[in-house]
Amino acid sequence: MAAINDFSQLDPDGVYSYADYLTWKFDQALEIIKCKIFKMAAPSSMHQRLSRKLTLAHGNHFENHRCELFAAPFDVDVRLFDKKKLLKANKDIFTNIQPDICIICDLKKIDKNGCLGAPDLMVEILSPGNSKCETKIKKELYAESGVREYWIVDPEHETVTRFNFNEECSTTSTDIFSSDDIMSFIIFPDFTLNVSELFPETEQEQCTNLCLLLK
Repeated sequence: MAAINDFSQLDPDGVYSYADYLTWKFDQALEIIKCKIFKMAAPSSMHQRLSRKLTLAHGNHFENHRCELFAAPFDVDVRLFDKKKLLKANKDIFTNIQPDICIICDLKKIDKNGCLGAPDLMVEILSPGNSKCETKIKKELYAESGVREYWIVDPEHETVTRFNFNEECSTTSTDIFSSDDIMSFIIFPDFTLNVSELFPETEQEQCTNLCLLLK
């Protein structure tokens, strides 16, 4: 088989596994979801600001916690599979993703390549063009893979949607937080976050804060 040195050499309709992914020799960020490749766009400045704020908020809470946090961009693969099926080898893994933030409590899942199996929490930030993937495809994927909780951060509408999944891979609750709502984890109820602190300040707030700094 010819070496894959450029993203353009991949067949958009092809079937790929994690074993294939490990042989590719290019830097284009992509994910494999149920055999299919999904090209990842470069994050916008807004996306990076949100990621930084979320990482700091989560990181401070989990610094001395038994669970471990990983945040993008990082060279860590999260390899998912249907938790009802037995895992065999890289060639049998057909989903490899890089979430914006994930929290892993079963540290036995962490190996040299990242995480083998479902993290406890996944956080994804919406960007133009990826809404369907994050809100539908990944939501279903995370539920069936054994993820316990999933957050979707929506910069355009300044909301965070929180999904909770049960052992039967069903959604047990869906909550949407906005403005000055205080949200928390379902699985870590002692952690809280003021949603308004994530999103950009209004022009008036920016002016007020700047004036305070100049005094």
